Amino acid sequence: MNASTEPRDRCLPLSNAIFHILLALYDGDKHGYAIMTEAQEISNGVVRLGPGTLYGNISKLLDKRFIEESPARPEAADDDPRRRYYRLTNLGKAVTEKEAQRLHALVQAARNKSIPHQAKLA
Repeated sequence: MNASTEPRDRCLPLSNAIFHILLALYDGDKHGYAIMTEAQEISNGVVRLGPGTLYGNISKLLDKRFIEESPARPEAADDDPRRRYYRLTNLGKAVTEKEAQRLHALVQAARNKSIPHQAKLA
């Protein structure tokens, strides 16, 4: 199997929502609300995942085996038994890294065209 047919490459590009979910999980297990909060933080408020978008995409990510439910739980005093925690699989981590590389190359191409980093919208 060559690099262009690796499973992680066939799913690129990722949707904005999916990439933000994977980014939120990249540094550790999180429950849904924590994923929504981190996606909003890392996007400076641009990405706001509503429950339907979040959990619909979580279902897709579980089906693709990019994420899995985590058996790890916080201390009982800090836990809500209704929460489900998620974590990246090795495949999910590889896909996240490949998408980040793809986006980095795209930004570099824009810089090579002398597009300002903070272009003003009309």
